[in-house]
Amino acid sequence: MSTAIVYDPIYLEHYQPGHPESPQRLKAIMSALDGSPIKPRLTPLEPKPVSLERLHRVHTPEYVSHIRMLAESGGDAWHGGETYVCPQSYAAALLAAGGIVTLVEAIVRGDVNNGFALVRPPGHHASQEEGEGFCLFNNIAVAARVARDELGIARVLIVDWDLHHGQGTQYITYDDPTILYFSTHQWGIYPGTGHWSEIGSGAAKGMNVNVPLLPGIGDAGYARIFDDLLFPIARRFKPELILVSAGFDTHWLDPLGSMTVTISGYGMMARKLVALSNELCGGRIAVTLEGGYNLDAQGYGALATLGALLGDADTADPGGPPRRREAQLDQKYLDQLRALHGLL
Repeated sequence: MSTAIVYDPIYLEHYQPGHPESPQRLKAIMSALDGSPIKPRLTPLEPKPVSLERLHRVHTPEYVSHIRMLAESGGDAWHGGETYVCPQSYAAALLAAGGIVTLVEAIVRGDVNNGFALVRPPGHHASQEEGEGFCLFNNIAVAARVARDELGIARVLIVDWDLHHGQGTQYITYDDPTILYFSTHQWGIYPGTGHWSEIGSGAAKGMNVNVPLLPGIGDAGYARIFDDLLFPIARRFKPELILVSAGFDTHWLDPLGSMTVTISGYGMMARKLVALSNELCGGRIAVTLEGGYNLDAQGYGALATLGALLGDADTADPGGPPRRREAQLDQKYLDQLRALHGLL
């Protein structure tokens, strides 16, 4: 199985001192890769900057120009310093969106089976006209639109396992029946969206699936959500490509969340999605990096995901068992979600 990674040093140049979304997140992954037998088995792909024509399918020209002008004028930050632009941010953001597009193009051409775009800034909080939640351009939404409009892919499934709801991706795809967005996220934290009742609109009603979760849901809970909710919905939708917003901030050590996912849990979720892609869309699956703020969890979580893409078995968890007690996923709640989406 041929698995690609997309990376460029410019991703490290998007930087604001003291900010949690720092180059160290990506350096931790590259350091973990350098010491792993996985690295020689990966196919490196050089990302190309996304074109403005492709970017404008998701973001307004005015917003894109605004980010460029902020970078050219030395940078700025907004939402209380939460989201920032520095002089290299515009170039990095173009190459981040272009990185996942480069990967998707290679997968659809058959050059590689699957892959992981190790990019930053992240993207799933960025909407058509605004960047927030550390995100500038919505990388995964741009890739989904390119796949649909240019590469002959009729239906795209986006699975978002980040700690936070990807409200930008939801806003962009909410009335698009060709893109199914499925998000698991901790409820009661930023951004405050992603209620289970938000299911899409118009012809896309039912194409938006939110699974808000209480703190403490761990590996077993995510496995049940994938098996009992995501899989039957995906089989009904019949995607021709699966895209994954992979955030590692659901790990039990992450400082921003209160979930209890382990490194083995990320490998488990990735293997399930690889199996689903093999069943439904010829193995076409592309992963892109979103959040994750504990550096060890970031590095080992990415390794576990890459191992799953390569077809490896379970990855040993170097951190040991969770220190927080894992909560049980309520079966009644899962059944309510299944009924909402026509599975009962």
